[in-house]
Amino acid sequence: MTVRRFLDRSAFLRRLSPALLLPLGGCDWILMNPAGDVALQQRNLILISTALMLLIILPVMAMTVWFAWRYREKAQAKDHDPDWDHSTTLELLIWSAPLLIIIALGAITWTSTHLLDPYRPIERIDHERKVDPAAKRLQVEVVAMDWKWLFIYPELGIATVNEMAAPVDQPIEFKITSSSIMNSFFVPALAGQIYAMPGMQTVLHAVANKPGNFEGFSANYSGAGFSNMRFRFHALDKAGFDQWVAKVKASGASLDRAAYVKLEQPSEKVPPIYFGSVEPHLFHAALNMCVQPGKKCMDAVMMTDARGGAGKESARDTEGLRHDGTIDVGGFHPVEPGRAGEIAQPAGMTPAAEKTPAEQGHQAPHQQDQDGHEGHHGM
Repeated sequence: MTVRRFLDRSAFLRRLSPALLLPLGGCDWILMNPAGDVALQQRNLILISTALMLLIILPVMAMTVWFAWRYREKAQAKDHDPDWDHSTTLELLIWSAPLLIIIALGAITWTSTHLLDPYRPIERIDHERKVDPAAKRLQVEVVAMDWKWLFIYPELGIATVNEMAAPVDQPIEFKITSSSIMNSFFVPALAGQIYAMPGMQTVLHAVANKPGNFEGFSANYSGAGFSNMRFRFHALDKAGFDQWVAKVKASGASLDRAAYVKLEQPSEKVPPIYFGSVEPHLFHAALNMCVQPGKKCMDAVMMTDARGGAGKESARDTEGLRHDGTIDVGGFHPVEPGRAGEIAQPAGMTPAAEKTPAEQGHQAPHQQDQDGHEGHHGM
């Protein structure tokens, strides 16, 4: 009777096992099967680190079970000594093994931290091929927006939204910034994530080793549209990439400053958009938050400050100091957010936003302007 019950239970578990594996059906093992050499080295680092840690974890778990079984109450082990308190051999084993593992992990961490530095140009295409020093690197300028990704190819004169492509086996240099809030640029099949921050530029070097259609996304929460802030990365052969570039150029759309200002307004689930031409130095303006007409670029302001300022006559020269992507003093955004799949249309600045904080402080202390804002005390 007991044997039959056991067989019935085993048959039930066999029938149930496919259902138990269903939750794993949605798992994507792209981190363990990447398409780029940088991501491959990062995968290997994960595997090596895990194996080294298991060298101490598995024996400890096995010995825990062995000690519990060997010295159980019914075993009556003859060599059981409850008054034992020291063993030099055991102390050496306990402390030397973890110490050696920590030393090995430290050495691997030190070398990989430098070799996989995202700012460091890659030195190999894969484990068999080195990068030719004369090889041309594909330049891609990335701007994280709310909630979409803008890719500018300065050497090709094109730009795309929520889609990018690159030739297989050609090194890629990403220059990354954000238009408003911090995000994180991440293509798991290509390389590790790196932050995109407003007013700052980060760099990522990578290479794709096999053709494919891969997903990229933001790995840093950035508001309501964060979940849909995704794009497609196409790794193509040379002919396929040339065809993709030709398709983008055939769009006829132009990404100038006015189009950029419209594009950077909040919108969700935006389908891929192609721009066949791009205004020169647009990424520089986006990086320095001065795309809108009349804005002063951050690098120019910092250069003036580094030289000691512009003199007393500049004390009231506050025009253009409100950078792109900022919120009004009154708490209103200069445009209404767009609906899913749409780019918001500029709706004009609110009265509070038409004045910079410095301009609102020009009146005498405690004197209110027409918007009800009090003047700032002078220092």
